[in-house]
Amino acid sequence: MKLPGGERAIVDPEKLRDYVLSRMHPVGRFKAAFFASLGYEIDNWQDLDRALRAAAGQAEAEAEERTPYGQKYRIRSILEGPGGRSAEIVSVWIILHDETTPRLVTVMPGR
Repeated sequence: MKLPGGERAIVDPEKLRDYVLSRMHPVGRFKAAFFASLGYEIDNWQDLDRALRAAAGQAEAEAEERTPYGQKYRIRSILEGPGGRSAEIVSVWIILHDETTPRLVTVMPGR
């Protein structure tokens, strides 16, 4: 199944800049190293934003648990970086109750 509303997916810029791509964040720094190996850095966070939103609109999604906040979905996709390298990633999205637009929860390296 496709992610419901995936073509309108929302990615919080601070989540990418201050967490996923931050080499200083206690948890995010490990993700930052992975994404840097693909060519994604804080200064080109918009490229990662576009790639994640493209996957949300096109890739197959799996419904995960329903939380007190809304329905979560998981997408496994291949991310090609600006440097030409690619790797599998897993992104988790949530559609909050009373909303129809998915929001990025987290993204991490795949297998």
